[in-house]
Amino acid sequence: MGRVTESARIRTVRVREGTLYAGRKGDRVAVEEPLDIRVNGQQLSLTMRTPGQDIELIHGFLHAEGIIAHREDITEARYCDGAVVDDGTGFARNTYNVMDFTTTAPQLLPLVTKNFTTTSACGVCGSESIDAVRQKGRYTLEQGWSLDPRAILAAARALTGQQAVFARTGGVHAAALVDRTGNLLVVREDVGRHNAVDKVIGWALLEDRLPLADCFLLVSSRASFEIAQKAYMAGIPLLACVSAASSLAVDTADEVGMTLLGFTRAAEDGDGRMNVYTHPDRLDLSGVEG
Repeated sequence: MGRVTESARIRTVRVREGTLYAGRKGDRVAVEEPLDIRVNGQQLSLTMRTPGQDIELIHGFLHAEGIIAHREDITEARYCDGAVVDDGTGFARNTYNVMDFTTTAPQLLPLVTKNFTTTSACGVCGSESIDAVRQKGRYTLEQGWSLDPRAILAAARALTGQQAVFARTGGVHAAALVDRTGNLLVVREDVGRHNAVDKVIGWALLEDRLPLADCFLLVSSRASFEIAQKAYMAGIPLLACVSAASSLAVDTADEVGMTLLGFTRAAEDGDGRMNVYTHPDRLDLSGVEG
């Protein structure tokens, strides 16, 4: 398996009190490598990701696209020889950048004729409209609970401390599944925000935790349509993002009954803030003053 960070020698430029300075120093950067995803021997997707938790990543991706519903839908997951030729033997060698999943249902084969191309920046959009997402949803989002906003802020503070790769590089996103008391159940990092989400949902699928009716999804990035889609497919009732939410994410969350929070910012002293875009009833505001 490849490294998640690597060293680099960089030039630094800064201005202090109007004077220009330059220097050199060592730095750490997040690794970004391609992952060729194959299903039953046929290429499905080529995505750019940070190596690590590839099995979770692909399980989450296949689940979000409606190709699998349970861990039992996959009988084998294996790394394959890549396109890199070994200088010593002349044979293709395993670069850990090609993975083939074998499904229990051969009829899934026609699905892989659909071409997916994904990058670490923009993710994969397998649906053409909000209606298509709603048709693919397997779960009705849980309506019968609410949580204290302070639990969400506590989780946001805890997530910062769990971002080990970000602390070294500043170049990856994080996603976390959080219970209703604010405890982080799992955290994953990746150069692609969609990949990080796929990894935590893939973890939940492999742990037989779907649907995630008693959890919320916390992401260190903005909330896009695709992240809202992935959360909906996993039965997650609440999505909180550290940055902004896109208009289509707001529309999607509103349509499917999901609570969407943006600019979820927590301070060290316990204070913080958030914007509530949709379905505020899942927030317990009984203690609001003023």
